[in-house]
Amino acid sequence: MWPTLLRFGSFEITTFGLMMFLAFVTGGWILTLQFRRYGLTDDLASTIVMAAAIGGIVGAKIYYAILFHDIRLLFDRAGLVWYGGLVGGFLACSAIILIKKIEYLRVADATAPSLSIGYALGRIGCFLVGDDYGRPTTSWVGIAFPKGSPPTTAESLRSFGVAVDPALPADALLRVHPTQLYEVAASLFIFFILLRHSRSEHRAGRTFGLFLILAGIERFLVEIVRAKDDRLLGPFTIAQLISVILVAIGIALFARRNTRIFQPDPGHSEVHAGITA
Repeated sequence: MWPTLLRFGSFEITTFGLMMFLAFVTGGWILTLQFRRYGLTDDLASTIVMAAAIGGIVGAKIYYAILFHDIRLLFDRAGLVWYGGLVGGFLACSAIILIKKIEYLRVADATAPSLSIGYALGRIGCFLVGDDYGRPTTSWVGIAFPKGSPPTTAESLRSFGVAVDPALPADALLRVHPTQLYEVAASLFIFFILLRHSRSEHRAGRTFGLFLILAGIERFLVEIVRAKDDRLLGPFTIAQLISVILVAIGIALFARRNTRIFQPDPGHSEVHAGITA
């Protein structure tokens, strides 16, 4: 992998930072196109992207510091947790929507596809720096990260609570599940499902509800093979608990019948043609 893209003295540009930048740019572009389709303004799209960026990064850092019980990690360059970012971004964007008195579910539906594509690009960044990988595997999909964060050595994996052959020396490099790529593939699949759903007539909130259901299921499943040390209830992780909550909220949104039906604007059909191409 290639953790550092460019280095100038003590300053460096990481591939993760580049992919985060691309995630926000691409997500913002998709969001703008979706907002036009939902009858929302480009200015609102820009405001939402900015709120999501600030709230998401702050939320991801706070979650990381809480997870490792160390407030100093708030000021550490590394350490961003997706679910913390989702909560932080959600709160920041919700504040903007409520302040501007805009129809909440309309904005949520328009935002859903951009969340998926942004997540996919962010996970490519995780792959390039060797972070958030899975448990050891002997299958052909296994990848070793000698310069990972941390490297996939027997010692590192043991620190995550992963059962590793005690006969292996601490510096033995092991191949692991590339869970980052599993999530990239799943998120791209979810992205196209959400785009297709948003084209058709649907009740307000259903596109966002579908995102929560699919994203929650995807994360719950990938956690099974993740190298994690935050098991909460037996084999289940904190992320899996949050995933169950998200799926439940998504089902509730999807099942609602007392919301108005949104009919896509035929005048913006070329927007989706441009995205799916």
